[in-house]
Amino acid sequence: METFDHVIQASFDEVFQKDYKLKGNWNTDFFKNTNPIVLELGCGKGEYTVGLAKLNPNINYVGIDIKGARMWRGARTAKDDNMNNVAFVRTRIDLINSFFAPEEISEIWITFPDPQPKKSHKRLTSSRFLGYYQKFVKNDGIINLKTDSAELYAYTKKVVELNQLEVLADTDDLYRSTIVDEILSIRTFYEQQFLGKGKPITYLRFKLKNNIYLEEPEEE
Repeated sequence: METFDHVIQASFDEVFQKDYKLKGNWNTDFFKNTNPIVLELGCGKGEYTVGLAKLNPNINYVGIDIKGARMWRGARTAKDDNMNNVAFVRTRIDLINSFFAPEEISEIWITFPDPQPKKSHKRLTSSRFLGYYQKFVKNDGIINLKTDSAELYAYTKKVVELNQLEVLADTDDLYRSTIVDEILSIRTFYEQQFLGKGKPITYLRFKLKNNIYLEEPEEE
């Protein structure tokens, strides 16, 4: 990983309660273009980061995960294929505000995250984490959640409804719906496993407003 110039592995001391040097400078210093930047949070092996980047060469993609052994696969593919619109950042997602400046990001993909059944504040679609994203996503930026967890899907819908966020797409069984397209058909390693077990895949796409206080739904 250390030999890949498109992989950022900042130390804890470089980002804890301070800004990383690329914050606000991703377009000028890293990608060297003015194209939109899209994040994949908890990118795992980077299937979506790489897959989306291949489909959209005029958009920059950044995959984020804490586990370097998983991320290596996507980073290796991006290097082998000479992709210049892909980056990977190895960090904890709760430190993400150290990496990106206001309105620097256009869209976020959250693909098969840990549903955190007993700890709602750790869910990547909780009001806490959406509050983090508000600080760097463009106003009305897009959030995509793709998950096999019916519980996380239902919880996220509650967050969206409570905060009156605009829903752009919503299905509790993606591959039996009418909204499957080329992007949504990119399948991660874990998704293949879930589909093999007959689990339906859910998908929710919504806009995130930056100028509102986000409320957290009550747990049942």
